Amino acid sequence: MSRCLATAVIALTVAGASAWAADGNGRPPLVLAAGQTTPATPLDALSPEERMQRRYPQPVKVGDLIGLPVLDADDRTLGYVRGVVRTPEGKIRLIVPYGGFLGLGRRLVAVPIEVVAIAGRQLAALDMSRAEFDTAPAWSDPASSGLPASEVIRVGLYRR
Repeated sequence: MSRCLATAVIALTVAGASAWAADGNGRPPLVLAAGQTTPATPLDALSPEERMQRRYPQPVKVGDLIGLPVLDADDRTLGYVRGVVRTPEGKIRLIVPYGGFLGLGRRLVAVPIEVVAIAGRQLAALDMSRAEFDTAPAWSDPASSGLPASEVIRVGLYRR
């Protein structure tokens, strides 16, 4: 009986893997009730807010974000969070010093909270490349208000 069960498990695994590969986007299809499936939305079609919601945002105190490194896709440090602000539109931005050489010529860059995710004591710029950091304008927005260290905001999760 156990050999029959093992054969069934292998057959289901192979069938599931071929269905996953047939999807073409590298993700398993969403399975609904009664075995129906719906195609998953491509990540390129999602807004930054929708992408953030897929990362299971968790509450984090602003004070705990200050000083955390922001990493690129190659795990290289882009900068360290210096502050967190709220724009007049209600959007949250991380203020990160970026660029320069040996600390000279650095400029502050406003990084949208939707494009980063947290894992332990570091942040990853998942939806903002190093090239986008290079071309980002220097942050200078007197209308933005700094958030107090005790305020709690939501940050998406990631793992490598």
